[in-house]
Amino acid sequence: MGRMRKLLIPGVDKQLLVRDALKVMPDLSRRRFIAGGASLGALTLLTGCDVIDSFSAESMLTQISKFNDAVQAKLFNPNTLAPTFPESAITRPFPFNAYYALDDAPDIDGKAWKLEVRGLVENRKSWTLDELYKLPQENQITRHICVEGWSAIGSWTGVRLSHFLQLIGADTKAKYVWFNCADVDGYNSPLDMPSALHPQTQMTFRFDNEILPRAYGYPMKIRVPTKLGFKNPKYVVSMEVTNDYKGGYWEDQGYNSFSGS
Repeated sequence: MGRMRKLLIPGVDKQLLVRDALKVMPDLSRRRFIAGGASLGALTLLTGCDVIDSFSAESMLTQISKFNDAVQAKLFNPNTLAPTFPESAITRPFPFNAYYALDDAPDIDGKAWKLEVRGLVENRKSWTLDELYKLPQENQITRHICVEGWSAIGSWTGVRLSHFLQLIGADTKAKYVWFNCADVDGYNSPLDMPSALHPQTQMTFRFDNEILPRAYGYPMKIRVPTKLGFKNPKYVVSMEVTNDYKGGYWEDQGYNSFSGS
C-alpha cells in the first residue's frame, strides 16, 4: 500500500530520509523544496525536528505529513465536483479491494444491523437499514482512485451525507465525522467536515442499481469521490461528529488524513 519507510535502526541514512520526506510533501512544496536544494538541513528548518536517531526521523516525517494535510485542506474547494461519467464507462467487473480476501470480508445481517450515531449531534438514535432506505437518494457515476495506482468507475446510489448530518442535528462546525466499520481489525477513518458536507459525499446503499454487494461494503459505505479510496470506508457501523482527531486504520500507519483534492 506504499506506507512510509520505517527507520528501525540507530542512526539515519540522510539520503533516504530526504527521499521519504519528498514522498509525503504536497506537489507545490516538493517543487519548492527541490528547487531550494533538498537537504537534511532544509528539512530541519521546515519541521523544527533535530534528527539524531530513527525515532526523531519518524517524528520529522510525521510533521511533514501533517503539513501536507494542512496544505491540502487549505486548497480544498467544497464547490468543485469530482468528474462524472456515462453508464458506458462503468468498470465491469468492478474490482474488490481490501487488505484481506473477499472470503474474509464482513458478512453482515442487514435486518439486525443499525447505524449508531454519536458525538456532537442533537439526535443520537440508531438507524435501521429500512429507515435509511426511505431517505432521499441520488445516483453518481464517479471514479474510485486507489492509493496503489489503479482506478475504476462505479455507479453509486445513496443519501447525501450532508443531508443526513442536517437531519440528525449535527454540529457542522465540528472538525470531523469519524467512521467505524465491521472489519475484523476494526477499520476506522476520519473525514474532515468540509469533505463530509461536499455535495457528492454519500452514504451509499446501492451499486450499479443493485443493493450494495458484500464486496463493496454492504450494508453501507461512505462514498467520497474527492478522496483516495482508503478514505471511502465500507461496512460502516457507526459515525461520530467530533472535534477530536481520533486517527484511522491507515492514517495511524503514516497515510495523509486528508488524501484528497
